[in-house]
Amino acid sequence: MGQKVNPNALRLGVSHTWDSRWFSEDKSYFRKTLIQDVKLRKMLMHLLQNAGIARVEIERSIRQIKITLHVSRPGVAIGRGGEELTKIKKSIDNFIRQEGEKIKTDVQIEAIKKPDLEAQLVGQMISDQIARRMHPKRVVAQAMQRVMNAGAKGVKVLLSGRIGGAEIGRREKYAMGTVPLTTIREDVQFAKVPSLTKSGYVGIKVWICRK
Repeated sequence: MGQKVNPNALRLGVSHTWDSRWFSEDKSYFRKTLIQDVKLRKMLMHLLQNAGIARVEIERSIRQIKITLHVSRPGVAIGRGGEELTKIKKSIDNFIRQEGEKIKTDVQIEAIKKPDLEAQLVGQMISDQIARRMHPKRVVAQAMQRVMNAGAKGVKVLLSGRIGGAEIGRREKYAMGTVPLTTIREDVQFAKVPSLTKSGYVGIKVWICRK
């Protein structure tokens, strides 16, 4: 058939929740706020890359925005005496001011207990190692083994592009354990992460089925 559904979207309201939580009946405000969330999330993912950021949750209420940052290294995100956290708050305030809004911001840091069970972090780790010209097959095998050792039911990784600098692009699938994508009750994490190599982009998709 060829139709594919994002596993995260399929499980919204069952095992997953929305990354942005707010409501608007005004179409123009909805459009503006949605674009604002996308830009803000992109900025924070870039700023906190060294802290191992997995996802950004944005919750809006009347004249207030609450942002929860899920990171694997909270010490790096907070900094000595809260120095880094203050910088992040200033960046968010500047961004909101540029968008022409005056609302209070509340930033919270949440630590990820098992980073090896977060698809975004596993994909980012594979991406960084492939960009450093390490052997893709070995990198993926080691990453999948770490995921299984962390207590996952199964993991699946898909690479596509000029893998290892090959002249012709191809797709390579790797799997370990079971990842039932059609069972909605299963807690399946999914992430897409690109890796910029010297010969072009290599796309990386990661599925992790957690117990």
